[in-house]
Amino acid sequence: MDEAQRIYHRKLDGQSKTLLQAVTEYKKRYNRDPPRGFDDWWAFAKRQNFTMMDEFDSLVADLEPFWSLSPVELRRRTSQMGRMPSVDLVRVAKGRVYVTKVKRPGGVDRPASERATHFIMMLKPFESLLPNMDFPISTKSEGRVIVPWEHLTQPNITLQDSSGGILSILGKSFSEDWRGDGSVWDAFRRSCPPDSPARRLFGSVRPQAHAIQQPQNFLHTTESSSTLSPTSLNLVGLDHSPDFCNEPWGRYFQGHFFSDWRTMPALYPIFSPAKAPGFNDIVIPSHYYYGSTKRYTYGIDPVNMITKEIDNFEVDWEAKKNLIFWRGATTGGGSSPPGFLHQYQRHRLVRMASQPTPHNTTVVFPESSASSTSAFIATTVSTKTLNKEIFDIAFTMAIGCTQYKQGGCDEMRLDHRFANAAFLTDHWKYKYLIDVDGMGYSAHFLAFMASESAVMKSTVYREFFSDWIQPWYVILHRALVIIPFLLFSRLHYIPVSQSYAELYNIHAYFSGPSPSTIDATRSVLRNFTAPMPPPDPTSSTTLPHEGDRRLRQIARAGRQWKKTMTRREDMEVYVYRLCIEWARLWADDREAAIFKI
Repeated sequence: MDEAQRIYHRKLDGQSKTLLQAVTEYKKRYNRDPPRGFDDWWAFAKRQNFTMMDEFDSLVADLEPFWSLSPVELRRRTSQMGRMPSVDLVRVAKGRVYVTKVKRPGGVDRPASERATHFIMMLKPFESLLPNMDFPISTKSEGRVIVPWEHLTQPNITLQDSSGGILSILGKSFSEDWRGDGSVWDAFRRSCPPDSPARRLFGSVRPQAHAIQQPQNFLHTTESSSTLSPTSLNLVGLDHSPDFCNEPWGRYFQGHFFSDWRTMPALYPIFSPAKAPGFNDIVIPSHYYYGSTKRYTYGIDPVNMITKEIDNFEVDWEAKKNLIFWRGATTGGGSSPPGFLHQYQRHRLVRMASQPTPHNTTVVFPESSASSTSAFIATTVSTKTLNKEIFDIAFTMAIGCTQYKQGGCDEMRLDHRFANAAFLTDHWKYKYLIDVDGMGYSAHFLAFMASESAVMKSTVYREFFSDWIQPWYVILHRALVIIPFLLFSRLHYIPVSQSYAELYNIHAYFSGPSPSTIDATRSVLRNFTAPMPPPDPTSSTTLPHEGDRRLRQIARAGRQWKKTMTRREDMEVYVYRLCIEWARLWADDREAAIFKI
């Protein structure tokens, strides 16, 4: 938390205040002049009261590989990608933006996807200022491009001329799904350095397209230094990103490695709503965030389809249940290869939180509930009892369950807790909302952040706002009090590892020991002899607890961040910056397509 405070303070305090400062910072970060149109973008961002004027490192990193392609080659590959399945081609021509009609394989045409239509809406406020260019927009949530390591690090020795079509690059025709002849993991491991464990594996699990494999336990026991499976006290902090190249066993934790949708194994531009490490998609804001829907928008009036600052069903903090809440479908990955469904991220979470296990869990919590302390108590508690006290986590729908182990859907229902579907508004009854990846990124995140509940997040995906958000604890520097929305910032959300092992101790830190934890250690809990007994965690009351006040600060700061950093206007600023960077790559003379004061 202290480290986050220093990092975020420096980031906010250091943002450029003038165009000259922004140009200077751009040159310092990227060792080149900003693109043509940077002054118009700056003016647009200032009119929108945009805050993070310099924080586009991830955007620049997305585009960096395409500098290895000539402008002619880049335009050619963009056009080719626009004719691929599950891709819409958005075009800017003569100051107007629209979706092009392209001839697809098989002659089948279809209406533009919502991702494409919402991307057009993001460009509308400044379309007249843009030069001609195209954007291939993915219609899928999953990442689409994984380029082999050699192609990215040694582009001069790889094939650069695609004038013969995609077939000349790939060496074979491209089908939309894997169809039993490969997997995302097979493609991903080729993006790792040659000396990495992922590349040095003797073999890879091969898909069995029409058979159900006997499931195996590939969940490797690791040391506490692992980035994928920490001990319960090895909390996930800043800049956490799973390292699948060096810990290849971790692929069994993540369903996106089992997606049915084939990835592109060459450097082709595809604009997607999120990307995992190793993917080469170019990130754009999700259409779920920019638009308004009953499933993904906080405070929406479902009749008039307008949004309010406070949802009609929002619950006061003191009345929220002191539980970690999650509801969702069994989506989490595809079936290529089949047989690993039970190890996907959502299945593991539901089993951990609800299975009647005979094991015990060691819980660590502050010795005193009245103030911050460095003294902690550790005690062993029945996991089964503890799960009931701190979790309300369940599936609502079984999808693709016929390939679950040997018993299919019936066995899946025996192994996991299922409950009735929950409306988005039902989430506001709980203090903790945990957000977990599905088939791709989770589109619920910004709705959760807009609420007055504290958000926990477990993900391998990066989204457009990733440079603007800060996990853990932040204290505002006095020099920034001129920015009202930052006055009570503490942090924005609580990051959670892929193993979820630390959930027990996170809950104990912020909410204090549960009833069973207190019972297990009553003889040493001198500071927990309050006049009133510990509450039932499912009730709407809690002990006065320093951790609870900190948790509420997280919820408030996260809500303020959502309200001020990820507005529709902020998404437009992001896309405008992406457009001028993309336009320079498209320009015949990139050296001339620059801005100078």
